[in-house]
Amino acid sequence: MISRIWHGWTTPANADIYEALLKEEIFVGIQDRRIRGFRGIQLLRREVGGEVEFITIMRFDSLDAVREFAGEDYEIAVVPPKARAVLAHFDARSQHYEIRAERS
Repeated sequence: MISRIWHGWTTPANADIYEALLKEEIFVGIQDRRIRGFRGIQLLRREVGGEVEFITIMRFDSLDAVREFAGEDYEIAVVPPKARAVLAHFDARSQHYEIRAERS
């Protein structure tokens, strides 16, 4: 199992707009793609300094599934134009980790 981690930051004024965009459009669009090996996505949010940081954590069965989502250069950030419009800055590349253990 692979975890894909990405960070983006907004101004406090854009934070709720960005969160709604993620939940109502972007996440739905990802699910609608029916990517084989996509297992889910989490959204984390916190205020830090004068910004609001968002982290998305996606889970995939394999790097091949990640490539189906992001393309051959699978580390590149997938940030739609609507999201870019409200983000102050973001990671240009995502990080990928093997999930080695998990407990509930």
